[in-house]
Amino acid sequence: MKTEGGSLDLGARLRRVRSERGLSLRELGKLAGCSASLISQVERGQTAPSAGVIYGLANALDIPLEYLFGTGGIEDTPVPGGARVVGSPFAAGGGGGGTGGAVGSGAREGNGRPGAGAGPGASAGPPGPALAPAVGTIVQRHSGRRTIDLASGVRWERLTPHQDAQVDFLEVVYAPYGRSTDSRSPIRHEGREYQLVLTGTLHADIGFETYVLEAGDSLAFDAAAPHQYRNMTEEEVRVISVVVHAQ
Repeated sequence: MKTEGGSLDLGARLRRVRSERGLSLRELGKLAGCSASLISQVERGQTAPSAGVIYGLANALDIPLEYLFGTGGIEDTPVPGGARVVGSPFAAGGGGGGTGGAVGSGAREGNGRPGAGAGPGASAGPPGPALAPAVGTIVQRHSGRRTIDLASGVRWERLTPHQDAQVDFLEVVYAPYGRSTDSRSPIRHEGREYQLVLTGTLHADIGFETYVLEAGDSLAFDAAAPHQYRNMTEEEVRVISVVVHAQ
């Protein structure tokens, strides 16, 4: 599995969390519904897991998906329940793909007034308008997206500049004949799921039904329903995917 930080990044993160949870490969495999040998291969960067395996491991370890995208250092291991230990590079307002600078040409200090704290003789004046958020905190540049290459010809590209425990906001790219699960078995997880097809034709298996979605088509459903996605064509398919997690 390849992430922006390198092919071994996911494996190192999984191994660290598994060790801190005190789980053996076999124990984690039983919880996640996959084999111990597969987990070992993922931890060593020798294979790319499917979306089903990713969700299974994240649920078994009780970690948010964004941790697997390489947000923060490997030492910033999430505690059970998705809470964070301190140390994220985003705590200071940084963000993947952003410039980290404030919007606008006039620098503001202290209480948000131009020239506040400039010394004796500076005009106090009325408070100025509120500062716009720093670019790095809200903008994800295309060139700076964090990505995960899954098995079966699927790539996840994260569309948020920092971790968001409430929502997974992704652009998903399906190579020709790519599918969301290499086992050809549907997955299920908590939350509400939304899909918008940008280009190509996507087959969506939701429960007992199959829907053929063209560019511009969308769907919304309870992600607890078994589901999988298939590109049955020779053209690449691009989809915006949003999962809103239960509170």
